[in-house]
Amino acid sequence: MAKNKGVRLVITLECTECRSNPAKRSPGVSRYTTEKNRRNTTERIELKKFCTHCNKSTVHKEIK
Repeated sequence: MAKNKGVRLVITLECTECRSNPAKRSPGVSRYTTEKNRRNTTERIELKKFCTHCNKSTVHKEIK
């Protein structure tokens, strides 16, 4: 028997600087996966994470 859909969702965070800068030195975009609570956080999440392509901490936004 399958359980119903839980409150926590798995989301993907993507680097905003890698996505917006086409002239960067390395192809690719930094992505992280994490979970968020659907009831407490209804809007999209923005977290500061380390980007391996930019070699610095940048803002990562939630994508679909």
